Amino acid sequence: MNAPTSRLNGLDTLRALAIALVFMNHYMVFVSHEETFGWASRLGGVGVDLFFVLSGYLIANQLFAGIVAGEQVSPIAFYGRRALRTLPAFWVVLAAYFLFPTVMGGRTPPELWRFLTFTQNWQLQPGTAFSHAWSLCVEEQFYLLLPLLLLAGLFIRATRKAGWILLAALLALGVGARICLWLSYGSGDSVLTRAYYPNIYYASLCRFDELLPGVAIAMLRNFHPDVWKRLTRYGNPLLVLGLAAVGLMFFLLDHYFYIDGAGYGFFMTAFGYSLMAMAFAMLVLAALCDSSWLSRLRIPGAHHIALWSYSLYLSHKAIGHIVGTQLQALDTPKWAVLGAVTVCCLLVAAAFFYFVESPFMKMRRRFFPSSFREGMVDEKSKVPA
Repeated sequence: MNAPTSRLNGLDTLRALAIALVFMNHYMVFVSHEETFGWASRLGGVGVDLFFVLSGYLIANQLFAGIVAGEQVSPIAFYGRRALRTLPAFWVVLAAYFLFPTVMGGRTPPELWRFLTFTQNWQLQPGTAFSHAWSLCVEEQFYLLLPLLLLAGLFIRATRKAGWILLAALLALGVGARICLWLSYGSGDSVLTRAYYPNIYYASLCRFDELLPGVAIAMLRNFHPDVWKRLTRYGNPLLVLGLAAVGLMFFLLDHYFYIDGAGYGFFMTAFGYSLMAMAFAMLVLAALCDSSWLSRLRIPGAHHIALWSYSLYLSHKAIGHIVGTQLQALDTPKWAVLGAVTVCCLLVAAAFFYFVESPFMKMRRRFFPSSFREGMVDEKSKVPA
């Protein structure tokens, strides 16, 4: 794993793409109320799927790399690092939603304890304040369980084969859960369609499998170095294959994810989330290949947008509402509203990153420099073949 200060162009590009997709979708829903960006407005929600894959890879890769080196995972250090990385900016935005609800959109948020425990996504009703924090809940629940699963696997001396079997079983669990729940909540009936979101779309059991393709990439990289070395020679073919897979999924999502008068289609509900994540995983894999165009190309601005993406995700809906509402009341041209909202969102995200996130990340480097027990190396902790 690269040092914390290093950046990978390909991953920066993908992270910037993920937040751009989310922004375009939310701009349509909460500001313009029209497809300002065309198909990207309709499909921008899949940016969350890309974030899931990236998170699965980045977190799993850090842990797997240490395990391969024989280091001992420290749950306290791991959770301390995650808390200092994710909680400060989250708490600031959360406080704003509860202290200034009218300014932030005027909608009622779920109970505070649900945000603080990252259970807000459970039975979440659409239209509540700070609803987009649902994806953070899924990720935080993943961060909670992953090191515990790894420690359990090391304790019982689980093999790499067992790890792949578990990964496949978890993927099947996610697909199976969506199939079962779709039978109850996937009908075209309006009441049942509204129930789709709290029971399927936001549900941890139905979305956690989108982190697994990223975990699979980390497993390949760390536990199968020979396979990884051969695979990463084909960076550009992997990139082309990934782009084709993503393009196909976009077409299917645009035409079959939601069918007017019938609700969410069975195939896309049951398999579409997993397939979308797998398609994005191909791009993540290509981004990690030194030979690929995606890895070598440095897109201007992508580096900074990637750095600010977490704060941008947290704050963009509220900023869009505040700025967009004020400018639209003045009959401001649509292009000017879009420009102003975009600039304000970036400025607020940058301020959050430099004045909220960065100080706590420095604290993290001081108190929790890694997720492993300092100086503790145990050859027995390595994963057997």
